[in-house]
Amino acid sequence: MTRAEIYIRSKIDERKTNDTYRSLKPENGLVDFCSNDYLGFARSAEISNAVAQYLKQHTHFNGSTGSRLLSGNTALAEKLEQQIAQFHGAQAGLIFNSGYDANLGLFSSLPRRGDTVITDELIHASIIDGVRLSYANRYTFKHNDLDSLEDKLKQARGNCYVAVESIYSMDGDSAPLTEILALTERYEACLIVDEAHAVGVFNRGLVHQLNLQQRIFATIVTFGKALGAHGAIVLGSELLHNYLVNFARSFIYTTAASFAQLAGVKIAYSFLEQSMAERKKLADNIALFKTHINTQGLIESTSGIQSIIIGGNKQTASAAGLIRDEGFDIRPILSPTVAAGSERLRICLHAFNTDNEIITLANLLNQKTDG
Repeated sequence: MTRAEIYIRSKIDERKTNDTYRSLKPENGLVDFCSNDYLGFARSAEISNAVAQYLKQHTHFNGSTGSRLLSGNTALAEKLEQQIAQFHGAQAGLIFNSGYDANLGLFSSLPRRGDTVITDELIHASIIDGVRLSYANRYTFKHNDLDSLEDKLKQARGNCYVAVESIYSMDGDSAPLTEILALTERYEACLIVDEAHAVGVFNRGLVHQLNLQQRIFATIVTFGKALGAHGAIVLGSELLHNYLVNFARSFIYTTAASFAQLAGVKIAYSFLEQSMAERKKLADNIALFKTHINTQGLIESTSGIQSIIIGGNKQTASAAGLIRDEGFDIRPILSPTVAAGSERLRICLHAFNTDNEIITLANLLNQKTDG
Protein backbone atom coordinates (compact mmCIF):
# COMPACT_ATOMS: atom_id res chain seq x y z
CA MET A 1 0.00 0.00 0.00
CA THR A 2 1.37 3.40 -0.96
CA ARG A 3 1.76 6.27 1.53
CA ALA A 4 -1.09 8.04 -0.19
CA GLU A 5 -3.35 5.00 0.23
CA ILE A 6 -2.37 4.67 3.90
CA TYR A 7 -3.31 8.31 4.44
CA ILE A 8 -6.62 7.87 2.62
CA ARG A 9 -7.50 4.80 4.67
CA SER A 10 -6.68 6.58 7.92
CA LYS A 11 -8.98 9.46 7.03
CA ILE A 12 -11.79 7.07 6.08
CA ASP A 13 -11.39 5.29 9.42
CA GLU A 14 -11.80 8.64 11.19
CA ARG A 15 -15.15 9.18 9.49
CA LYS A 16 -16.46 5.62 9.21
CA THR A 17 -19.28 6.37 11.67
CA ASN A 18 -20.69 8.85 9.14
CA ASP A 19 -23.15 6.82 7.06
CA THR A 20 -22.97 9.28 4.16
CA TYR A 21 -24.67 7.32 1.42
CA ARG A 22 -27.57 5.71 3.26
CA SER A 23 -30.39 5.60 0.73
CA LEU A 24 -33.48 7.75 1.15
CA LYS A 25 -36.07 5.89 -0.88
CA PRO A 26 -39.66 4.85 -0.22
CA GLU A 27 -38.65 1.21 -0.21
CA ASN A 28 -36.37 1.65 2.81
CA GLY A 29 -39.53 1.92 4.90
CA LEU A 30 -38.29 4.86 6.97
CA VAL A 31 -40.17 8.09 7.61
CA ASP A 32 -38.27 11.02 6.11
CA PHE A 33 -36.97 13.40 8.75
CA CYS A 34 -33.63 14.09 7.07
CA SER A 35 -34.17 15.53 3.57
CA ASN A 36 -34.41 19.21 2.65
CA ASP A 37 -37.69 18.59 0.80
CA TYR A 38 -39.53 20.91 3.19
CA LEU A 39 -42.72 21.37 1.15
CA GLY A 40 -42.73 17.93 -0.46
CA PHE A 41 -42.10 19.30 -3.97
CA ALA A 42 -39.40 16.73 -4.77
CA ARG A 43 -41.87 13.87 -4.28
CA SER A 44 -44.93 15.60 -5.73
CA ALA A 45 -46.60 13.57 -8.49
CA GLU A 46 -48.52 16.70 -9.49
CA ILE A 47 -45.31 18.66 -10.08
CA SER A 48 -43.71 15.71 -11.86
CA ASN A 49 -46.67 15.43 -14.20
CA ALA A 50 -46.65 19.18 -14.87
CA VAL A 51 -42.95 19.05 -15.78
CA ALA A 52 -43.55 16.09 -18.10
CA GLN A 53 -46.42 17.93 -19.78
CA TYR A 54 -44.29 21.04 -20.24
CA LEU A 55 -41.50 19.00 -21.83
CA LYS A 56 -43.97 17.39 -24.23
CA GLN A 57 -45.09 20.82 -25.37
CA HIS A 58 -41.58 22.08 -26.20
CA THR A 59 -38.91 20.88 -28.59
CA HIS A 60 -35.61 20.49 -26.74
CA PHE A 61 -32.34 18.59 -26.60
CA ASN A 62 -31.70 15.98 -23.91
CA GLY A 63 -28.56 17.85 -22.88
CA SER A 64 -27.48 21.47 -23.19
CA THR A 65 -24.44 20.53 -25.36
CA GLY A 66 -22.08 23.13 -23.91
CA SER A 67 -21.53 26.07 -21.60
CA ARG A 68 -23.91 29.02 -21.56
CA LEU A 69 -21.28 31.12 -23.35
CA LEU A 70 -20.93 28.59 -26.20
CA SER A 71 -23.82 26.38 -27.32
CA GLY A 72 -25.64 25.80 -24.02
CA ASN A 73 -27.68 28.99 -23.66
CA THR A 74 -31.47 28.91 -24.20
CA ALA A 75 -34.30 31.39 -24.27
CA LEU A 76 -35.81 29.40 -21.38
CA ALA A 77 -32.73 30.03 -19.21
CA GLU A 78 -32.75 33.77 -19.85
CA LYS A 79 -36.49 34.14 -19.34
CA LEU A 80 -36.39 32.01 -16.20
CA GLU A 81 -33.65 34.20 -14.74
CA GLN A 82 -35.79 37.27 -15.32
CA GLN A 83 -38.89 35.64 -13.81
CA ILE A 84 -37.06 34.45 -10.69
CA ALA A 85 -35.41 37.84 -10.21
CA GLN A 86 -38.79 39.54 -10.43
CA PHE A 87 -40.32 37.02 -8.01
CA HIS A 88 -37.67 37.85 -5.40
CA GLY A 89 -37.64 41.60 -6.07
CA ALA A 90 -34.18 41.77 -7.66
CA GLN A 91 -33.02 43.50 -10.84
CA ALA A 92 -31.39 40.42 -12.34
CA GLY A 93 -30.25 36.89 -11.69
CA LEU A 94 -27.77 34.36 -13.02
CA ILE A 95 -28.46 30.63 -12.84
CA PHE A 96 -25.71 28.24 -11.73
CA ASN A 97 -25.74 24.44 -11.78
CA SER A 98 -25.83 24.14 -7.97
CA GLY A 99 -25.73 26.20 -4.82
CA TYR A 100 -22.11 25.20 -4.38
CA ASP A 101 -21.27 26.46 -7.88
CA ALA A 102 -23.14 29.71 -7.23
CA ASN A 103 -21.25 30.48 -4.03
CA LEU A 104 -17.94 29.34 -5.50
CA GLY A 105 -18.40 31.54 -8.57
CA LEU A 106 -19.57 34.59 -6.65
CA PHE A 107 -17.01 34.57 -3.86
CA SER A 108 -14.03 33.56 -5.98
CA SER A 109 -14.56 36.27 -8.59
CA LEU A 110 -15.99 39.26 -6.73
CA PRO A 111 -13.49 39.97 -3.91
CA ARG A 112 -9.93 40.52 -5.06
CA ARG A 113 -6.54 40.39 -3.34
CA GLY A 114 -6.51 43.26 -0.84
CA ASP A 115 -10.29 43.16 -0.33
CA THR A 116 -11.99 41.77 2.78
CA VAL A 117 -14.69 39.14 3.24
CA ILE A 118 -16.24 38.77 6.69
CA THR A 119 -18.31 35.65 7.29
CA ASP A 120 -20.31 34.26 10.16
CA GLU A 121 -18.31 31.49 11.80
CA LEU A 122 -21.02 28.97 10.79
CA ILE A 123 -21.11 29.97 7.11
CA HIS A 124 -21.47 27.22 4.50
CA ALA A 125 -18.35 25.45 3.20
CA SER A 126 -19.02 26.57 -0.39
CA ILE A 127 -18.61 30.22 0.63
CA ILE A 128 -15.40 29.45 2.51
CA ASP A 129 -14.01 27.67 -0.55
CA GLY A 130 -14.97 30.56 -2.81
CA VAL A 131 -13.27 33.13 -0.59
CA ARG A 132 -10.11 31.03 -0.48
CA LEU A 133 -9.93 31.10 -4.27
CA SER A 134 -10.30 34.90 -4.30
CA TYR A 135 -7.15 35.52 -2.21
CA ALA A 136 -9.06 38.22 -0.33
CA ASN A 137 -8.58 38.67 3.41
CA ARG A 138 -11.16 36.62 5.31
CA TYR A 139 -12.32 37.23 8.85
CA THR A 140 -15.00 35.36 10.78
CA PHE A 141 -17.26 36.78 13.45
CA LYS A 142 -18.98 34.96 16.29
CA HIS A 143 -22.27 33.46 15.22
CA ASN A 144 -24.97 36.15 14.96
CA ASP A 145 -22.89 38.43 17.21
CA LEU A 146 -23.16 42.07 16.10
CA ASP A 147 -20.35 43.29 18.36
CA SER A 148 -18.02 40.66 16.94
CA LEU A 149 -19.03 41.63 13.40
CA GLU A 150 -18.36 45.30 14.08
CA ASP A 151 -14.90 44.49 15.42
CA LYS A 152 -14.10 42.79 12.12
CA LEU A 153 -15.62 45.61 10.07
CA LYS A 154 -13.22 48.02 11.76
CA GLN A 155 -10.32 45.87 10.51
CA ALA A 156 -11.55 45.60 6.91
CA ARG A 157 -9.47 46.88 4.00
CA GLY A 158 -10.36 47.38 0.35
CA ASN A 159 -13.86 46.47 -0.80
CA CYS A 160 -15.63 44.71 2.06
CA TYR A 161 -18.24 41.95 1.74
CA VAL A 162 -20.15 40.40 4.64
CA ALA A 163 -21.65 36.93 4.09
CA VAL A 164 -24.36 35.29 6.20
CA GLU A 165 -27.05 32.65 5.82
CA SER A 166 -30.62 33.70 6.53
CA ILE A 167 -31.28 30.22 7.94
CA TYR A 168 -28.20 28.26 8.99
CA SER A 169 -28.06 24.79 7.53
CA MET A 170 -26.76 22.93 10.59
CA ASP A 171 -28.32 24.91 13.47
CA GLY A 172 -31.54 25.98 11.74
CA ASP A 173 -31.53 29.38 13.46
CA SER A 174 -31.91 32.69 11.62
CA ALA A 175 -29.58 35.64 11.19
CA PRO A 176 -30.64 39.08 12.51
CA LEU A 177 -30.65 40.41 8.96
CA THR A 178 -32.07 43.87 9.66
CA GLU A 179 -29.46 44.60 12.33
CA ILE A 180 -26.61 43.12 10.30
CA LEU A 181 -27.61 45.17 7.25
CA ALA A 182 -27.72 48.40 9.28
CA LEU A 183 -24.22 47.67 10.55
CA THR A 184 -22.77 46.83 7.14
CA GLU A 185 -24.30 49.97 5.64
CA ARG A 186 -22.69 52.08 8.37
CA TYR A 187 -19.29 50.70 7.36
CA GLU A 188 -20.03 50.80 3.61
CA ALA A 189 -19.74 47.03 3.31
CA CYS A 190 -21.81 44.89 0.93
CA LEU A 191 -24.08 42.28 2.50
CA ILE A 192 -24.51 38.91 0.78
CA VAL A 193 -27.19 36.51 2.03
CA ASP A 194 -27.48 32.79 1.29
CA GLU A 195 -31.21 31.95 1.38
CA ALA A 196 -30.89 28.23 0.65
CA HIS A 197 -32.95 27.03 3.63
CA ALA A 198 -35.32 30.00 3.82
CA VAL A 199 -36.93 30.23 0.36
CA GLY A 200 -40.15 28.25 0.30
CA VAL A 201 -40.18 27.72 4.05
CA PHE A 202 -40.68 31.49 4.41
CA ASN A 203 -42.28 31.95 0.98
CA ARG A 204 -39.89 34.18 -1.03
CA GLY A 205 -37.24 34.07 1.69
CA LEU A 206 -36.38 36.13 4.75
CA VAL A 207 -34.78 38.91 2.71
CA HIS A 208 -38.07 39.53 0.90
CA GLN A 209 -40.16 38.96 4.04
CA LEU A 210 -38.20 41.72 5.80
CA ASN A 211 -38.42 43.94 2.68
CA LEU A 212 -34.63 44.21 2.44
CA GLN A 213 -34.21 43.07 -1.16
CA GLN A 214 -33.38 46.54 -2.49
CA ARG A 215 -30.59 46.99 0.06
CA ILE A 216 -28.90 43.58 -0.10
CA PHE A 217 -25.94 43.44 -2.48
CA ALA A 218 -26.51 39.81 -3.51
CA THR A 219 -28.77 36.92 -2.56
CA ILE A 220 -28.17 33.25 -3.32
CA VAL A 221 -31.27 31.09 -3.82
CA THR A 222 -30.93 27.35 -4.31
CA PHE A 223 -33.51 25.17 -6.02
CA GLY A 224 -32.68 21.86 -4.32
CA LYS A 225 -34.35 22.43 -0.96
CA ALA A 226 -37.98 23.55 -0.67
CA LEU A 227 -38.32 23.88 -4.46
CA GLY A 228 -37.48 20.21 -4.92
CA ALA A 229 -35.47 20.83 -8.11
CA HIS A 230 -31.76 21.42 -8.78
CA GLY A 231 -29.50 24.41 -9.37
CA ALA A 232 -29.24 27.91 -7.93
CA ILE A 233 -29.37 31.57 -8.84
CA VAL A 234 -27.41 34.63 -7.71
CA LEU A 235 -29.72 37.64 -7.47
CA GLY A 236 -28.62 41.25 -7.48
CA SER A 237 -28.13 44.20 -9.79
CA GLU A 238 -27.82 44.06 -13.55
CA LEU A 239 -24.22 45.17 -13.06
CA LEU A 240 -23.48 42.20 -10.81
CA HIS A 241 -25.14 39.85 -13.31
CA ASN A 242 -22.94 41.13 -16.15
CA TYR A 243 -19.83 40.86 -13.99
CA LEU A 244 -20.50 37.23 -13.08
CA VAL A 245 -21.18 36.27 -16.69
CA ASN A 246 -17.66 37.45 -17.50
CA PHE A 247 -15.70 36.45 -14.40
CA ALA A 248 -17.41 33.63 -12.44
CA ARG A 249 -15.42 30.57 -13.48
CA SER A 250 -18.01 28.06 -12.17
CA PHE A 251 -20.46 29.65 -14.61
CA ILE A 252 -18.13 30.13 -17.58
CA TYR A 253 -16.30 26.81 -17.59
CA THR A 254 -19.08 24.28 -17.08
CA THR A 255 -21.76 22.65 -19.19
CA ALA A 256 -25.05 24.45 -18.76
CA ALA A 257 -28.14 22.95 -17.14
CA SER A 258 -30.34 20.94 -19.48
CA PHE A 259 -33.73 22.13 -20.71
CA ALA A 260 -35.40 19.50 -18.52
CA GLN A 261 -33.61 20.75 -15.42
CA LEU A 262 -34.66 24.34 -16.13
CA ALA A 263 -38.22 23.21 -16.80
CA GLY A 264 -38.28 21.58 -13.38
CA VAL A 265 -37.25 24.87 -11.78
CA LYS A 266 -39.82 26.83 -13.75
CA ILE A 267 -42.67 24.53 -12.76
CA ALA A 268 -41.53 24.46 -9.12
CA TYR A 269 -41.71 28.26 -8.96
CA SER A 270 -45.21 28.23 -10.39
CA PHE A 271 -46.25 25.85 -7.60
CA LEU A 272 -44.40 27.90 -4.98
CA GLU A 273 -46.62 30.87 -5.74
CA GLN A 274 -49.65 28.83 -4.68
CA SER A 275 -48.13 26.84 -1.80
CA MET A 276 -49.74 28.64 1.13
CA ALA A 277 -51.31 25.42 2.42
CA GLU A 278 -47.98 23.57 2.41
CA ARG A 279 -46.21 26.42 4.19
CA LYS A 280 -48.98 26.58 6.78
CA LYS A 281 -48.77 22.83 7.37
CA LEU A 282 -44.97 23.04 7.72
CA ALA A 283 -45.28 25.88 10.24
CA ASP A 284 -47.85 23.85 12.19
CA ASN A 285 -45.56 20.82 12.16
CA ILE A 286 -42.63 22.86 13.46
CA ALA A 287 -44.79 24.19 16.29
CA LEU A 288 -46.06 20.68 17.08
CA PHE A 289 -42.51 19.28 17.26
CA LYS A 290 -41.35 22.08 19.54
CA THR A 291 -44.35 21.50 21.80
CA HIS A 292 -43.47 17.82 22.33
CA ILE A 293 -39.66 17.87 22.35
CA ASN A 294 -38.05 18.42 25.74
CA THR A 295 -34.62 16.87 25.36
CA GLN A 296 -31.56 18.84 26.35
CA GLY A 297 -29.34 20.17 23.59
CA LEU A 298 -32.08 21.39 21.24
CA ILE A 299 -30.92 24.47 19.33
CA GLU A 300 -33.53 27.23 19.23
CA SER A 301 -35.00 27.41 15.73
CA THR A 302 -38.24 28.38 14.02
CA SER A 303 -37.22 26.80 10.71
CA GLY A 304 -37.66 23.30 9.34
CA ILE A 305 -34.23 22.37 10.74
CA GLN A 306 -34.30 21.23 14.37
CA SER A 307 -30.93 20.09 15.69
CA ILE A 308 -30.10 18.35 18.97
CA ILE A 309 -26.52 18.51 20.23
CA ILE A 310 -25.26 15.10 21.39
CA GLY A 311 -21.47 15.47 21.33
CA GLY A 312 -18.97 12.92 20.06
CA ASN A 313 -19.05 11.18 16.70
CA LYS A 314 -19.69 7.69 18.04
CA GLN A 315 -22.34 8.77 20.51
CA THR A 316 -24.17 10.84 17.90
CA ALA A 317 -24.04 8.12 15.25
CA SER A 318 -25.29 5.60 17.82
CA ALA A 319 -28.22 7.83 18.78
CA ALA A 320 -29.18 8.25 15.12
CA GLY A 321 -29.04 4.49 14.67
CA LEU A 322 -31.39 3.93 17.59
CA ILE A 323 -33.93 6.32 16.08
CA ARG A 324 -33.60 4.72 12.64
CA ASP A 325 -34.21 1.31 14.19
CA GLU A 326 -37.63 2.68 15.19
CA GLY A 327 -38.41 3.59 11.57
CA PHE A 328 -37.46 7.27 11.44
CA ASP A 329 -34.77 8.48 9.04
CA ILE A 330 -32.65 11.11 10.76
CA ARG A 331 -28.93 11.67 10.21
CA PRO A 332 -26.00 12.36 12.51
CA ILE A 333 -23.93 15.44 11.68
CA LEU A 334 -20.40 14.65 12.76
CA SER A 335 -17.08 16.39 13.24
CA PRO A 336 -15.41 17.92 11.22
CA THR A 337 -18.64 18.93 9.39
CA VAL A 338 -19.48 20.65 12.68
CA ALA A 339 -17.06 21.59 15.43
CA ALA A 340 -15.87 18.82 17.74
CA GLY A 341 -18.19 18.64 20.72
CA SER A 342 -21.17 19.98 18.77
CA GLU A 343 -22.01 16.80 16.88
CA ARG A 344 -25.76 16.62 16.54
CA LEU A 345 -28.86 14.93 15.26
CA ARG A 346 -30.28 17.09 12.47
CA ILE A 347 -34.05 16.69 12.15
CA CYS A 348 -35.73 18.16 9.08
CA LEU A 349 -39.47 18.69 9.31
CA HIS A 350 -41.73 18.71 6.27
CA ALA A 351 -45.23 19.65 5.25
CA PHE A 352 -45.96 15.97 4.50
CA ASN A 353 -45.03 14.62 7.95
CA THR A 354 -48.13 13.59 9.91
CA ASP A 355 -48.96 14.68 13.44
CA ASN A 356 -48.53 11.12 14.68
CA GLU A 357 -45.08 10.80 13.05
CA ILE A 358 -43.90 14.04 14.62
CA ILE A 359 -45.20 13.27 18.10
CA THR A 360 -43.77 9.73 18.00
CA LEU A 361 -40.38 11.03 16.85
CA ALA A 362 -40.29 13.70 19.56
CA ASN A 363 -41.08 11.11 22.24
CA LEU A 364 -38.35 8.80 20.91
CA LEU A 365 -35.82 11.62 20.92
CA ASN A 366 -36.78 12.54 24.47
CA GLN A 367 -36.21 8.93 25.55
CA LYS A 368 -33.09 8.04 23.59
CA THR A 369 -31.12 11.28 23.93
CA ASP A 370 -31.90 12.01 27.58
CA GLY A 371 -28.61 12.28 29.42
